[in-house]
Amino acid sequence: MKSRIIPTQHEKIMRENDFIVSKTDTKGRITYGNRIFIEYSGYSEHELLGAQHNIIRHPDMPRGVFKYLWDTIASGQEVFAYVKNMAKDGSYYWVFANVTPDYDSNGNIIGYLSVRRCPKRSAVDTCTGLYQQMLAAEQQAGPRDACAASLALLGSVLQQHGVSYEELVLSL
Repeated sequence: MKSRIIPTQHEKIMRENDFIVSKTDTKGRITYGNRIFIEYSGYSEHELLGAQHNIIRHPDMPRGVFKYLWDTIASGQEVFAYVKNMAKDGSYYWVFANVTPDYDSNGNIIGYLSVRRCPKRSAVDTCTGLYQQMLAAEQQAGPRDACAASLALLGSVLQQHGVSYEELVLSL
C-alpha cells in the first residue's frame, strides 16, 4: 500500500494548537494514534493500528535521521527532530517531534511515545536544506552505506557549528 503512494507538492500546515500523538511497540508498529494523527495522515484508525510507523515516511527524509532517532530512543533517551511526513493522499506535513521511550513497571522499554507539534517555518527551511544534503550523501554512497554516509555528513555539520544534534534541533 505505502509504496504505491506518489508524493505531491501539496503541503498540509499543522494548526498551532494541534498535537499529533502516537504510540508504537518496540518494533515500530502503531498501537495508538490520536484523532489529529488520523486527520493529518489521511489513514483510518483501522489502517494505522498495527502498521509500521514508517507508513507516513516521506521519501525526502534521509534514512540517517531515522537511524539516529531509533538508536537514541532504543538507548532510553528522548529525541527531538523535525520530520517531513507523507499522508495517504501523497500530501506532506512537517512536524516538530519529541519521541520518548515508554517503560513497564520493571523499567523495560515496551514502546515509544511520539508527540508532534507545528514546527517553526525557519526550522523547516533549515532542515530541508540539511536533509537534501544528507539524501545526496546517501544516494552517492549506495544502499549499503547510505545511513553511515548520511550520519557522517550530519556529524560534520554539527562539528562545524560546535553543537550536538539536540542543541541544533532545539536552537532552530
